Amino acid sequence: MNILIVGGTGMIGGHAAMHLKSLGHEVTLGARKPAPAGTPMATMPTIFGDYSQQTFTERDLEPFDAVVFAAGQDIRHIPKGVDEHAFWRLMQIEGVPNFARLARRAGVKRFVQLGSYYHQVMPHLADKVPYVRARALADEGARALADADFNVTTLNPPSIVGAIPGIPARRYETLTAWAKGQRPEIPDYAPAGGTNYMSVRSLSQAIAGALARGEAGKAYLIGDENLTFRDFFQKIFDAVGSTRKLAEEDREHPLLPDAFIVPGRGVVLSYEPDPAETALLGYQRGDVDRAVAEVVAAVGAGGGGKSR
Repeated sequence: MNILIVGGTGMIGGHAAMHLKSLGHEVTLGARKPAPAGTPMATMPTIFGDYSQQTFTERDLEPFDAVVFAAGQDIRHIPKGVDEHAFWRLMQIEGVPNFARLARRAGVKRFVQLGSYYHQVMPHLADKVPYVRARALADEGARALADADFNVTTLNPPSIVGAIPGIPARRYETLTAWAKGQRPEIPDYAPAGGTNYMSVRSLSQAIAGALARGEAGKAYLIGDENLTFRDFFQKIFDAVGSTRKLAEEDREHPLLPDAFIVPGRGVVLSYEPDPAETALLGYQRGDVDRAVAEVVAAVGAGGGGKSR
């Protein structure tokens, strides 16, 4: 299959590109700028454009059998001083379905959108949180375009853990330094609450499964391990060999501000992915510990990692 990965120079899109290439697919990246030198994606063919500004053309997309859309923005990406509602309309509500519509006009046969889990697990959040509403509308808008000739599926994953050489990883650099005792100003506790976590390797496997076997018009809630924030932070400490044990406290934490906890501090967003869907997509569970160790090793070696 000839596949275009939009957002392919990022950690998630880049890992998907490497995985799909390893399966024998032809892979091209779609991005606003070249992949950083030294990353595995730097040697991959790339077409340049910005989906939100509609600078990709039908001719750009015509060669491809499938598109993986991995360029979705989240709450950390809103520029200062920008109207939130206008940003989400551009980047999600209108931007994603418009790009899917372009892919359909270009004759692309399969379109896999990477969304987010909030609106599938906690639908009520779409009425309260503009980001969740935007993700829900982007998901629904793209899948509404599915027909007999255009297979559209959405993967709605949780917080993603993984590493790619050469991608900056400030969050994990800070977490790892804290765990190693190099950031004594950060107190040893985690905020109350938690969520589901999934490795980027498992996500890439699910992407491959959706391209091969996804049901047109279907949204798949995927994930792996439910953890409190304390438990997840503790995995970082354990991975660096620290003997310190974290507490859980119901107060804001400098490394996980309340603004980044979409359901609200104290809420544990937990769920179990449907076993039949997990089997259909063919992704591995029980992979979070390995992913944490990989990220910590990458940070220690001067590489990169990211949590979404």
